[in-house]
Order: sequence, then structure tokens, then C-alpha cells
Amino acid sequence: MPALDPPRRKLTRDTGRTSRAGRNLPAATGVGVALLLPVLVGLLFFPLVFVGIVALFGVVGVWELRRALAIRHIRIPLVPAMAGSLVMPFAAYFGGGEGLAAATVGALLGLFLWRSLDPAPGSAQGIVAGTFALLWVPFMLSFAMVLMRADGGFLVIATLLLLVVANDTFGYLVGASFGKHAMAPKISPKKSWEGFGGSIGGALVVGGLCSVFLLGQPVWLGFALAVAVVAAATAGDLAESMIKRELGVKDMSNILPGHGGVMDRLDSIVFAAPTAYLLSATLIPGLL
Repeated sequence: MPALDPPRRKLTRDTGRTSRAGRNLPAATGVGVALLLPVLVGLLFFPLVFVGIVALFGVVGVWELRRALAIRHIRIPLVPAMAGSLVMPFAAYFGGGEGLAAATVGALLGLFLWRSLDPAPGSAQGIVAGTFALLWVPFMLSFAMVLMRADGGFLVIATLLLLVVANDTFGYLVGASFGKHAMAPKISPKKSWEGFGGSIGGALVVGGLCSVFLLGQPVWLGFALAVAVVAAATAGDLAESMIKRELGVKDMSNILPGHGGVMDRLDSIVFAAPTAYLLSATLIPGLL
């Protein structure tokens, strides 16, 4: 007898106008603007505020993942997971790659010790899940904080954010209008190859403009960043979709109207941040 798939839990209930992707567009647009403004203000004028916002996103993202895994009775220890998520971005900003490495090792050791002393069953699962959560969310995001230390690094981060926005916007517009061939129908049925092509095309334009006018680099560098960021963002989106499908949830939470949870917005950025860091550190002379 074939195994039955677990029932899918819909953690959000949208009301009002919904898009073809099933989102409330007015609410999603308003929330997106409300999130983007403090991020840009912090990035351009108050670096520590930006680091704090990133740390907050990491904390909430790990909390959402912890909440979703609890459906399968997998318990991530709350205190060490939250503490590690909060410390890692600041360690990366003040200590660079070495600081991030030290904070990550400390967070994982704290997670291991905390869970090992807990007499409740499932310690091994909790340690593995906690390690995954810390490496997936705050560790990945913290690469952007390493970039913040570089001269002009905030411009690279601004380029990264614009490329992620271009990926989402052009991918949605082209996919919603012309999408017929699903990229991964068993994981994310609404993501199409046509939408992916739209993401690449829009990101190439944005990347080329950012490379010339923001970074002062050749246009080919912007094209390279665009292709790499779109590929990483798409992989991150599909990875989160796969996790949600395995857990039987629609969204990681319902705290962002029209979007779902914080992780439903960060899924692209968590993979794109280390990709942009590695590529820009390699191709931009004297950046780091």
C-alpha cells in the first residue's frame, strides 16, 4: 500500500486580491516597501542598524524553522539557537571572516552542550536540526556583514539586493504571463523556465547598470554577478520549497501579510549573499 503524504498545513490565510502565485499583492507590496526602507537607510547611513536588522531577520528565520520542524517532533533548542543567530552577524561585521568562523564554532558548541544536557528524547535530531538552521540562515546571511567591512562594500550589498529584487520581480512578471514549463513541478509547480529566463534578463540589465554606475567596474562583472545571484537565489527558493513540502506547510509563518514568513523572503538571499561575497572578492581588485 503506498504511503500517504502528510497533510499540508496552510499557516496563512490571505484575503483580498491574490496573484496567480496565490499572494495578496497589495499587502505584499506594502510589506515589501516597509521592509526595504529601513534596510536601505541602515545600509547607506547607519551600518550598525543594518547589522542589527540582519541579525533580527536571522533570529526570526531560525525561530520559524524551529516552529516548522516541531510539526515532525524535531526540537531545536531555543536559547542557543537564538543566541547564535544574534551573535554571528555582529561577529562577522566586527571580526570579518575570522570572527564569523569563531562565532559559528561557538554557536554550534553551545547548541551541542545545551542539547546534550537535555534529558528529553531526540537529542541527536535536535543537534543536527539546530546545526542546519544556524548554518542555513545566520551563517549565510553573515557573509554580507563581511562585505560591509570592505571599502565600498555597502555598494556591493546594494547591488546584491537590487539583483535579488530583479530576480523576483522579472521572474514573477514573465512567469505569470508566459510561464508554461515548470522547472521543478514536484517541488515548486509555479516556478517556470520562462520565469527563470525573465529573472536572468532583468538581472543582466540591473547588474550591468550597477556595475558601471555603483561599483565603477566593467559591465561584464555586473553580468557575472547577475547570473550567479539569480542561480543562487533560484536554488535557495527551491531548497526552501522542498523543505516546506517535506514538512507539509505552505509558509514558514504568517507574520508578514502577503508574504508568509521571514524565511519566505530570505530564501533567495541566504544563498545569494555568500555567492556575491565569493564572486566580488575574487573579481573586484582590492575589495577585501
